[in-house]
Amino acid sequence: MVGMFSNKFSVSEQVYVNHYDFFLSLPEWMLNLLLEMIRDERSPPALVHLAFKFLYIISKVRGYKYFLRLFPHEVADLQPVLDLLTLQDLEDTETWETRYMLLLWLSMTCLIPFDLARLDGNPTAEARQTQVTVMDQIINVAKSYLHVTDKSRDAAAVLIAKFISRPDVKQKRLADFLDWLLSALPKFSYQMKELNIAKDGLLQALAQLFKHGKREDLLPYAPTVLECLDKLKLSESNQTNIRKLGVKLVQRLGLTFLKPKVAKWRYQRGNRSLAANLQISAKSQHSLVLQSVQSSEVEEEEEEYDIPREIENVIEQLLIGLKDRDTVVRWSAGKGIGRVTGRLPKELADDVVGSVLDCFSFKETNDAWHGGCLALAELGRRGLLLPSRLPDVVPVILKSLTYDEKRGACSVGSNVRDAACYVCWAFARAYEPVELRPFVNQIASALVIVTVFDRDLNCRRAASAAFQENVGRQGTFPHGIDIVTTADYFTVGNCASCYLNISVAISGFPEYTKPMIDHLVSMKINHWDSVIRELSTKALHNLTPQAPEYMANTILPKLLPLAMGTDLHTRHGAILACAEICHALYKLVAEKNRPIVEVLSGSTLEDLKKIHQKLYDNQQYRGFGSQRPRPSLCALIEKLSLSRMPFKNDPVIDGWQWLINDSLKSLHLTSSTARQKIKKAAVSALAALCNEYYRMAQGTADPSVQAKLVEQYTAELQNTEEMTRCGFALALGALPKFMLNGKLQQILEGLRKVTCITPKDVSFVQARRDALKAILMICETAGVEADGSQDEVVCQDSIPRIYNMLLGCMNDYTTDSRGDVGAWVREEAMTGLMEMTLLLAQSWPKLIEPDICRQIMCCLAQQSAEKIDRYRAHAGSAFLRILHFDQPPVPNIPHREELERIFPRSDVAALIWKAPSHAFPRITQLLGLPTYQYHVLLGLSVSVGGLTESTVRFSAQSLFEYLRTIQNDSEAMSQFGSILLQVFKNNLRNDRVSTPLLKMLDQMLASGCFEIFISEDNHQFVVDLLSLCKEEIKKSKDIQKLRSSIAVFCGMIQFQGEIRKKILFQLLLLLGHPFPVIRKTTASQMYEMLLMYDDVIDPAVMDEVMEVLSDANWDADLPMVRIQRNQLCDLMQVPKPSLISKGAQQ
Repeated sequence: MVGMFSNKFSVSEQVYVNHYDFFLSLPEWMLNLLLEMIRDERSPPALVHLAFKFLYIISKVRGYKYFLRLFPHEVADLQPVLDLLTLQDLEDTETWETRYMLLLWLSMTCLIPFDLARLDGNPTAEARQTQVTVMDQIINVAKSYLHVTDKSRDAAAVLIAKFISRPDVKQKRLADFLDWLLSALPKFSYQMKELNIAKDGLLQALAQLFKHGKREDLLPYAPTVLECLDKLKLSESNQTNIRKLGVKLVQRLGLTFLKPKVAKWRYQRGNRSLAANLQISAKSQHSLVLQSVQSSEVEEEEEEYDIPREIENVIEQLLIGLKDRDTVVRWSAGKGIGRVTGRLPKELADDVVGSVLDCFSFKETNDAWHGGCLALAELGRRGLLLPSRLPDVVPVILKSLTYDEKRGACSVGSNVRDAACYVCWAFARAYEPVELRPFVNQIASALVIVTVFDRDLNCRRAASAAFQENVGRQGTFPHGIDIVTTADYFTVGNCASCYLNISVAISGFPEYTKPMIDHLVSMKINHWDSVIRELSTKALHNLTPQAPEYMANTILPKLLPLAMGTDLHTRHGAILACAEICHALYKLVAEKNRPIVEVLSGSTLEDLKKIHQKLYDNQQYRGFGSQRPRPSLCALIEKLSLSRMPFKNDPVIDGWQWLINDSLKSLHLTSSTARQKIKKAAVSALAALCNEYYRMAQGTADPSVQAKLVEQYTAELQNTEEMTRCGFALALGALPKFMLNGKLQQILEGLRKVTCITPKDVSFVQARRDALKAILMICETAGVEADGSQDEVVCQDSIPRIYNMLLGCMNDYTTDSRGDVGAWVREEAMTGLMEMTLLLAQSWPKLIEPDICRQIMCCLAQQSAEKIDRYRAHAGSAFLRILHFDQPPVPNIPHREELERIFPRSDVAALIWKAPSHAFPRITQLLGLPTYQYHVLLGLSVSVGGLTESTVRFSAQSLFEYLRTIQNDSEAMSQFGSILLQVFKNNLRNDRVSTPLLKMLDQMLASGCFEIFISEDNHQFVVDLLSLCKEEIKKSKDIQKLRSSIAVFCGMIQFQGEIRKKILFQLLLLLGHPFPVIRKTTASQMYEMLLMYDDVIDPAVMDEVMEVLSDANWDADLPMVRIQRNQLCDLMQVPKPSLISKGAQQ
């Protein structure tokens, strides 16, 4: 039973730890029950250890300090606990919880209010010399546990502190113990892990001793201990815990040197009730402060005392700890600064504050800034940061709230900003509103900026909490309640929403508008993270309506020099910011039917034009360094064009056009991540540029510009670089309608050539995909008109060609190292077929011919039955959208009524095409519709014979369920068989289809799907299937295909007639195959086949045949194997295969 509980303990431990509320009110019976098990001498050791483990869980959840009070601490408990602890094995790693709890129990029991000498009895003088007293036993046990590697070391330090602090023990053993400890510390170096552990235990013991011991007892030893620590140079250790304990010990030494009195000069807030704070008027608040100041002046007249010279050393070490590289050390140093300063006179405390403020120098690291913030928060929380210091402190905190230093590819400073938010939170609780009133607007704006614009989620939430605390405690933050409800803990979780939505809501309050804009311009558009830069520029666009004049007259002139500067990040952000602000200003003036020139000065317009030429002159468009300026300049071109800048017929337009063309030509020279951004930006810029600057007054295109551009772009469609084709194809698709007029046929023909697969560009999958996107975009832009010109609109004559392009791309199954990349083309073709069909249905439904509609629906049905979930889902959704479109309905859909019954409109939303269990039961029902049967079966062949377990299982299950419904109908089965053979015949030597088709045939034959054909000898289906299988594996070296064909041959043996001899001949032929693995597979499957179908050969030779198949060495050389194979031919009365010479073959 104990073993069962021990096995379950490791599983249940974390469950208990996670349910803190279970232990909040610890049942007394539970503790008593566990202690009874421990005290019972009959309890086995395993049960005792298990009881201690559960006690450890309780102490871990509630904390050992709370748990110590629950231990029994009678005099009678001391010796049994000490004896049990003495019996423990310090090396046993399984029972460390027992040792830990016993040490804690002993630390409580040793506090009995009796002299420990009474427990030693009255030994004789001779026995007294050899007897170890209880006092020495406890000290020796505690010393031994200070060097262990488990958590017992922490409990031993607690035991030392509590035991040595006893009145009788400190008189006899305190000095000796400190001598032992201080002499042991220098023996340990920092290099060895074991010695570091020992030093950790000794330092913990010292720290606990100076925490629990009385000041008057420890004061004589404090200078010696501090001198020893100075020699050890703990701050140079590479162990975080050693440095932390050093700082903790130093601060407790400092508290020992100083008298335990609270500083009378400290600032005390008059009212700490949150509800009362909101009700107190400014006048009453001011009177409270005056009373506090007056009372402090009186109290300062109290007797002063000398400060020990060691305090200077203590504070110096704590200040060094504030700059440590680990947060836990800095946090301990910050708390130490607060505790020690609370016992200093006012003048010295002010010096400490000044030293802390020195941490905020530009020469210091982010660690020093973080430690300084923690120290200021502690000082403020304890009332040690007087209001007179706030003018010095607040500017430092405001800088810390935006502290962000770039280091390599990232930055540091998030911990500084988080700590600065903590300082603001602490100040809200520490000061009266009247003290912080001069700084309210600065602090509120800074916290709002961090809440909305900080990159790190933790900082945004910390700032939100600090802002909320200030609103509640101070009550003076402008529009505090409105902002708290808008930017609460949860809403600031999404960074994009903060920049684009929450910032707009807060900027409606005038106190925050300009600070937010200034912060974005000074700190965020030059941020190292490109995502933050782009979000910042979009935020500036959204904030422009709140301060349009400020944006136009102040911000834009400030950004323009930055847009032509040398810093990469700043230039990128400034260009995007100029673009977004100009566009936002245009929207504002457009609402009043005013031109953009009314808000932008002439110098600003000239500087906007100079940006491209400046970058061109500085050769910023060359090499990989052009990946940043190209998309940003294209975005600038787009936004300025949309803003209708008065640049028509200006030379800058030619420069912009050159940049767009060059960006599309050089796509292959950029990285894959930047390529998509450049392509998208250039295409969008081209569309906006054409709309604004290439349109003549009468609404037509400039003939010379149109002819040159279309000629150049269609020529680039045959470029040898795939990415160049992609860029120019999408650029043609983005052209506005007036640029297509008269050139539509030329453009579509150029794109058609891109979609065709030729041996030279078979791998240009992305080019074919983007060409299809362009064709669809052009059709939507040009519009449909049945009797229109082919060069103007999509007309009756051009529709068949467009559909042929799309349908042809549905057969793109190109594969490379990335897999089925042709699926990208098929996906776009499916989208094109759907959108084109719906476009025609809305305007000219008569142009959708029956044959075209049949091909569309059949192709989509085939893709809906294939194996890749994503593309199956895309095809299925397109299929159903065409089927259920009713504005008006798409005409000429084959079997519309049956399809609507299989796919009712009410089930469309619930149908999950990506799930094989949802899709295949529906799509296999199309096998009953003659029009769809071939294409659905072709798609199912790939799925049933695929590799994905769920796809194979549900597709095969659905197929077999359909076949069970027709297996007794000879006519339906004959039709199904002929369609199946047609699929096989049309895809001979097409490994994408033939190999999975053979696997599907194997499953169908094994499931008895063709039993209706067995009764007829030499059924034509079997004859044709055998012929196709022979042709498929002829000269094949594909192991997977050959293995599948062997399974098909074995499955076909169930059919009657002379066909059996031909099937056996093929199997025996494979027994002599050059590949040993094929010979072995054939022999194994033939053996199983003969066991299942015992009427295949003469029973008289059955045993001999089976013996040859099982015992022959099919891995042997071919001549030996062929002898065995020929023996089987004789036994089965099958003609022996003969070798054909190469000359005879020729």
